[in-house]
Amino acid sequence: MKIISKITNAIIIGALILGVTSCSDDDDGNIIIPENNIVVTATADTDLSLLVTALAAADGDLVSVLSGAGPFTVLAPTNEAIQAYLTANNYADINAIPTAELQQLLLNHVIPGEFSSTALTNSGAGYENTASTAGPNGSAISIYYNTTSGVVFNGGATVTTADIEASNGIIHKINAIIELPDVTTFVTADPEFSSLVAALTAYNFDYVNTLKGNGPFTVFAPNDTAFDELLAVNDNWNVPADIDETVLSNALNLHVVPDSNIREADIVDGNLTTLSKEITVNATAKTIKLAGNDDASASTIIATDVQATNGVIHVINKVILDLPSINPN
Repeated sequence: MKIISKITNAIIIGALILGVTSCSDDDDGNIIIPENNIVVTATADTDLSLLVTALAAADGDLVSVLSGAGPFTVLAPTNEAIQAYLTANNYADINAIPTAELQQLLLNHVIPGEFSSTALTNSGAGYENTASTAGPNGSAISIYYNTTSGVVFNGGATVTTADIEASNGIIHKINAIIELPDVTTFVTADPEFSSLVAALTAYNFDYVNTLKGNGPFTVFAPNDTAFDELLAVNDNWNVPADIDETVLSNALNLHVVPDSNIREADIVDGNLTTLSKEITVNATAKTIKLAGNDDASASTIIATDVQATNGVIHVINKVILDLPSINPN
């Protein structure tokens, strides 16, 4: 782990500022001052001083990266947000964070491309990829945003100051560090999975702890519409916890393929072994079903490649069932 003292950090940032903002004369004798990039803009904001220190301390020469052409959208945690993270994780200061981990953590706050608050709000909610490559096999990590109540990322970091323009992108200040996600991060952050969360936590199931593990896991995640269809099978089922424990457990097991990070490009025809039985994949139709069942029972993959550090999520529109165990009405 490399140690960056305050003096060394000041020299690095000072050199950057001098290099980027050095003046030159044009033919008319007028001074030309280059526009401020993201790093220079952040350096000028005292509320982002810890972020600038972190950029200089991390592996990967992030100061140069974020001084590059871009464009980038940087979700910039304030000093208060970074200090809260340090305290919560028992770090004395930024230099106590292993520099490789710090690199990936910071890159999880960088979205390639420029996304204004207006563009995000108009979209409502969705996923983008960050610059972090902390996923299995170097996969780019996803980030979820929801604008129902402010602009919130991964269910926990809210934009407090939006649309700070820089020459190579845009900065949004946020009130919390966006930690690298596991698959449960997205399941709990995205309200489209509220019924899935209820199912995973019913009957004191241990699925949440399992899916926080090292993995990797490929998760075929039914959305709320899929669960609504399942609950309609039985008049006594109003919420997932109304489903018999064995039936629900058997169903949930069919949605997790352990020891795999199967992204959309790697989905092929054939069978996959889940936590219980095999499921059959039709790559062309983008469907999955319990092996041996007819096509009418198949679920369609409607969104792909929500990437976490310990696995990938694909959204499906029907709960996969072990049909012989279902006893409707």
